Amino acid sequence: MSAPAAALPPLDAALGAAVWRAHQLGRHAARGVPSRFAALDAELPGGGWPVGSLTELLIERHGIGELRLVLPALAQLAQDGREVLWIGPPFIPYAPALQQHGLVLDRLLVVNVTQRADRLWAIEQVLKSASVGALIAWLPEDDGALVASDRLRRLQLAAQGTRSLAFIVRPQAARNSASPAPLRLHLAPIDASEERLQIDILKRRGPPLAAPLALALPPVVPARTSAPTRAPVHATNAA
Repeated sequence: MSAPAAALPPLDAALGAAVWRAHQLGRHAARGVPSRFAALDAELPGGGWPVGSLTELLIERHGIGELRLVLPALAQLAQDGREVLWIGPPFIPYAPALQQHGLVLDRLLVVNVTQRADRLWAIEQVLKSASVGALIAWLPEDDGALVASDRLRRLQLAAQGTRSLAFIVRPQAARNSASPAPLRLHLAPIDASEERLQIDILKRRGPPLAAPLALALPPVVPARTSAPTRAPVHATNAA
């Protein structure tokens, strides 16, 4: 009679920290970049904005505070000497205000892409190059078929394995559309002053958020502590 086979180790012992349970927040190999909003960081897998991954910000209209939400993280990366790239911003960046938010303007690059199809190509190439600390790109209001799920999947694959933040700003009409982005947030102003932002985490690696978050945003133009040093915002136009 043959000897009994050795007992298999318990699942937890065999897989340890690699096991993710759906009722828990997921863990990333690399810690996220802190958003500087404690309530939000507590709900994001990795304790901050995820690197090497696509994050979607769904908005009802431009200027409700979506930029002020990500500026603390962008400013930290720029201060660390990493490049921050914006693709297709809806408005001309106001350099003095950005500088007062801590963004080092010498590290900011702006690409104005006039052709909608070229915008996705530019985003993908930047992500593949892994040459920036952070990318924030605005997709067309009528993105529809232009940003089909397979195109977004290409962007997510391009972002994987990098040390970059990748934000995609889309209209809230895309809320119910399928997306491969591991993190999706719906943003809405709480009041007319637009000093507070409601954040509904539509998708994350973890359980659904019980209730939306309400965050107090920094002012559009912070109180000036000293005269800002003039520095250019580098812009590139793409036909």
